[in-house]
Amino acid sequence: MFKKIQSLLIGRALKTTELAGEKFNVLWGLPILSSDAISSVAYASEEILLVLVPVLGMYAYGSMIEIAISISALLFVLVFSYKQIIDSYPHGGGSYIVASDNIGKIPGLVAAASLMIDYILTVAVSTCAGAAAITSAFPVLLPHKALIAIFVIGIITLGNLRGIKDSAKLFGVPTYLFILSIIIMIVTGIFKVLVLKVTPVELYPLKESTQDLTTLLFLKAFSSGCTALTGIEAVSDGIPNFKNPAQKNAKTVLILLAGIVFVIFGGLSYLSTMYKAVPGNDLTVIAQIAIQVFGQNSLMFFAIQATTAIILTLAANTAFSDLPLLLSILARDGYVPRQLSIRGTRLSFSNGIVLLFLSSSLLVYIVNGSTHMLLSLYAVGVFISFTLSQFGMFKKWTKSKEGKWKHKAFINGLGATITAITCVIIGVNKFEHGAWIVVICIPILVVAMLRIKRHYNKVKENLKIDSGVEGLIIREAITKYVIVPVQTINKSFIKSLNYALTVGENIEVYHVSTDEEQTKKLIERYATLGIAAHLVIENAPYRNINEKLVAYVAEKHKQLQTHEVITIVMPQFIIYKWWHQVLHNQTSIFLRRAILKMRNVIIITVPYIINE
Repeated sequence: MFKKIQSLLIGRALKTTELAGEKFNVLWGLPILSSDAISSVAYASEEILLVLVPVLGMYAYGSMIEIAISISALLFVLVFSYKQIIDSYPHGGGSYIVASDNIGKIPGLVAAASLMIDYILTVAVSTCAGAAAITSAFPVLLPHKALIAIFVIGIITLGNLRGIKDSAKLFGVPTYLFILSIIIMIVTGIFKVLVLKVTPVELYPLKESTQDLTTLLFLKAFSSGCTALTGIEAVSDGIPNFKNPAQKNAKTVLILLAGIVFVIFGGLSYLSTMYKAVPGNDLTVIAQIAIQVFGQNSLMFFAIQATTAIILTLAANTAFSDLPLLLSILARDGYVPRQLSIRGTRLSFSNGIVLLFLSSSLLVYIVNGSTHMLLSLYAVGVFISFTLSQFGMFKKWTKSKEGKWKHKAFINGLGATITAITCVIIGVNKFEHGAWIVVICIPILVVAMLRIKRHYNKVKENLKIDSGVEGLIIREAITKYVIVPVQTINKSFIKSLNYALTVGENIEVYHVSTDEEQTKKLIERYATLGIAAHLVIENAPYRNINEKLVAYVAEKHKQLQTHEVITIVMPQFIIYKWWHQVLHNQTSIFLRRAILKMRNVIIITVPYIINE
């Protein structure tokens, strides 16, 4: 039944040889890996105005253009820098691989931790922003914003579990519809004001200016607007998801992405100044502009709101494409659980997808669907990874001195400098608003990854064979004791005892007595079996059955010589209904956990099926 439901929801299982057919071309790679960056413009302009309007009032819109130009310049610096990363590191991993190869293990893990936080926040921010767009069109849904966001995360998770190819078709078309609808709004809005000479009517009154634009205020607004740059690194992280030639396709997508973000971000910023959109109300800035350009009950207004909600939601899909891939690379290197490197039935990294669903849903629940609260955490981790990757590439060129290395080093050096300064600005301005959480979480994640790596190294060291394999094979019998625990003579015990008789000759049936009458009956029934196996009775006045057995095995363990082992044969009920498990004390499970810590003890479980 489970497999039928699984097949219905996520499709038939795919062979490993079908992986090449599951990858992106440029047409589908652009909307999937660029949806985060493209969608960021839907709230970046609003975040800038949230800082400027309360202080500058009407004068905020002049400063808005200056900040938009500064962010656009930084966008192109990052695009040129990441183009060089695609050329140098075709196997993906982005900032983690670049920093690890050129700066060191710890900087690489810091970049990886930053990206992990960034991708989780991407899902949370985008779905909350999408929920905000929905509630702007239907205010009655405002109390259920968090629930809407979590539901949407579940839908995206399901789509990604279907595999790369299906998710591209499912989520790619709405991204193109958003791009088209926003460009129509930008062109129409500018045409109405500049050509038709329509004077926009403000939807909300503007406050008077309380002070002039200061450097600190400019930097604060700039740091808020830098959310428009999140997602730029996604293309370099996800190169393995492209069809061959993967590098060429990735670079094409990166260049197209830069052009689209520039047009949409610049156009929306310009429209905000024309139509005097005021942030901080139930209507988003895009919704206000759409009302003024097309009318509140127009088809285009609802189309803008629908496509905005969809693209904000689908920005999460970038994280679902890239984070599982990053986790698989980290798993391959031993820094996260190895299960995250395994592809699921549809050739996607399904364990990473499910992990992202759980972590982002929890975050949305904690902040109750507030986009603004999440944005305070958002850009810090992004710019940490930006800075580390750019500095790593700068170090690579100055060390290798290959080809036109001076030109390449200048681009990455400039990128490292600008992103480092921006990172400091964002960290300082948003520290008390929640950025401190990211500053704490990154080292915690790094320490966790180092501990996982240390564990895997210890396991590897313990399992490693230093000498020839032939000498390790022991051909003589080495089982010194066979112990069969018993509480009652029943069918499951008899089955275990029959198996124990095939394992070795020195068999002990071990019973812990907590009731004299029951023990007496046990001795009488055991005598009727007519076998030579010795029955060992040990009293437990404190009813500590498990402790007695463990202590008995530990004592026998001390008597073992080299290559000798103790074999414990234990019955285990097999029960089909899950809720029946709570009706049994699961003694064998508890004993197994304690006894398995002894190196030369082997536990054999003999199943006994309970028929219903």
